[in-house]
Amino acid sequence: MPATKKRPGLYANIHAKQERIKKGSGEKMRKPGAKGAPTAESFAKSEKTAKKPPRTKTHRRTRHKRGKARHRAGR
Repeated sequence: MPATKKRPGLYANIHAKQERIKKGSGEKMRKPGAKGAPTAESFAKSEKTAKKPPRTKTHRRTRHKRGKARHRAGR
């Protein structure tokens, strides 16, 4: 079976269209419920397959601003 090319998701398509509109393409976003517009079901389906953003280590960076000696004194 040949490897299939992964297609962009619902939100990628929405953002791409918004960018084209900003650049003056003349397109308009479809109203909810209009023919061809994404349904509530398609949004629910895309939520299930969405990737979660990676965890960052910002909490550690803010702790070390005071210095290691002061941080370890509380142990």
